[in-house]
Amino acid sequence: MNNRRVLPGFLLFASLLSAQTPVAKPQQQPAFMGPCANLVCEIANDWSRNNVLIYGLAGAMPEDKFNYKPTPAQQSFGERVLHAAQVNLMLLQALGAKAPAPAIDASATSKAASMAALQRVGEYGVAVIGEFGEQGLVARIDSPGPMGFFMGPKVSRQRVLYFLMTHSQDTYGQLVVYARLNGITPPASRQP
Repeated sequence: MNNRRVLPGFLLFASLLSAQTPVAKPQQQPAFMGPCANLVCEIANDWSRNNVLIYGLAGAMPEDKFNYKPTPAQQSFGERVLHAAQVNLMLLQALGAKAPAPAIDASATSKAASMAALQRVGEYGVAVIGEFGEQGLVARIDSPGPMGFFMGPKVSRQRVLYFLMTHSQDTYGQLVVYARLNGITPPASRQP
């Protein structure tokens, strides 16, 4: 798995998704949309694609709507974005990688800080996946944090990563509702 290939593709695709106007020329396909020959590539591609969706949606929400809450009891759009980054970071760190974890501001309220946290944690995830390789991803480890409660005492790193991706997709679905309530069509839903 070539991390140098995935990260530029992640950034290119994220910038395309967050653009407010359609692009007239066909763009280069992001690396994570290409074929894979091994499990590491597949998981890194799925991880990157997942992060691009939420990053693109966060980028489409105007700064003045980042504190929007559908009801007073719910978290704001920005808090939900930061929540995805925080959960991903917490569980990625629990996998036991040597790659240095990024610092993120857990109390950030600005769009720029939330998006920077998403990007740094997304890149960290790609580094963690690449570091473990196929053997490390399928290896069974003690369930991190509260995951033992519903995943059992032992779990593969691969399963934790896919849990994180499904959690991010749940959060993405919530953020789509926030965006649409503000008249914003999610970038991934826009037709050329």
